[in-house]
Amino acid sequence: MSAVEDRQDPSPAHPPRMQALARLPIFLALAGKRALVAGNGAPVAWKAELLAAAGADVAVFAERPCEELRTIAAQPPRAAIALQQRAWRMEDFAGAAVAVGGFEDAAEAERFSGAARAAGVPVNVIDRPAYCNFSFGAIVNRSPLVIGISTDGAAPVFAQAVRAKLETMIPRGFARWADAARRWRQAVQSSGLSPSGRRRFWQAFAAFAVSNPQREPAPSDFDALLRRTEDQATAAEAGSITLVGAGPGDAELLTMRAVRALQSADIILIDDLLAPDILDFARREAKMALVGKTGRLQQDEVTLMIALAKGGRRVVGLKGGSSPPLGREVIAACRRAGIAIEVVPGVTVGGARGETERNRVERVSDRVKNWGRLAPIPETPLRACCGWPAVRPARRARALRSTSRG
Repeated sequence: MSAVEDRQDPSPAHPPRMQALARLPIFLALAGKRALVAGNGAPVAWKAELLAAAGADVAVFAERPCEELRTIAAQPPRAAIALQQRAWRMEDFAGAAVAVGGFEDAAEAERFSGAARAAGVPVNVIDRPAYCNFSFGAIVNRSPLVIGISTDGAAPVFAQAVRAKLETMIPRGFARWADAARRWRQAVQSSGLSPSGRRRFWQAFAAFAVSNPQREPAPSDFDALLRRTEDQATAAEAGSITLVGAGPGDAELLTMRAVRALQSADIILIDDLLAPDILDFARREAKMALVGKTGRLQQDEVTLMIALAKGGRRVVGLKGGSSPPLGREVIAACRRAGIAIEVVPGVTVGGARGETERNRVERVSDRVKNWGRLAPIPETPLRACCGWPAVRPARRARALRSTSRG
């Protein structure tokens, strides 16, 4: 055994695990809190309505409230909207959770923003990003499922177009299922399922909700999902292997089954013939290892997958091509070891990958060189990196990362 293999406490580099964000999306809990709104006009009325819909008690300061403000104050969507027919004052910021202003005069906008910051209140001044320390963005509302879209003020119309697209893709019935998840969460927590069992329950829940968006969630649905999860618990705790064919290696050509496998994996073994964007479909908590660039499963990879599955992990072998090579051999080896295995074929592409496509699709290792998506750990065995089972594959993993992205 080499000195490298004997090393028990490697210190691999830890490059950034996600790209820079122009804005951090944060969802504020405003129920029962006070929001200050100052100004007049339809945009101000819309922001007051939005804050009230989120449960905030909204105080609006406008010397001559417009018709939109009066209408919304008379029929607020959730919490109260109180109209104060006067200009805002510094003392009005006391106890406010957020402040929103809408002013035509730039000096007034600057003064309002400065007063809010001095009071330690997050502030948004409509259409004046220089005076804001938070923004609203476009919203898809399937509450409690809420999606926020931001372009950092660069292209609001583009954000609206994205919102319109999502509105057509996400059924309104999802709101009922998201609310059911909130009601059932405590029951799942106290059900006695293991952490991995609870995760399988929610995966089954999500699949059922997506397939039945217009159905009203019923207690019988919860009971059926829980029974199914409990029935699968013994086999699942033993670990499993899924061989996924990634087709030509383009993230946009992954099948839905392939995406579901990536989103439920504990460990993903990847080759270097794939587009790096494929990694974005993986479950955040999954660990990844770059194990080769041949497009073929090697015998030591098969041994590694079986050992990891015996340790209770859900292992995904992700390879380019429409069908994972050596699939029959792996299936036979898994059956001999008593490991559950599934093969997920990829998209079939006529002929071999063309020269143009090879040039167009960036390799995983290229992304490593460019921005460190995978952290290279040369000559470090997998077990030394993350406490996986003591396996000695002939080919060591070249990279390892955790996919936590926020």
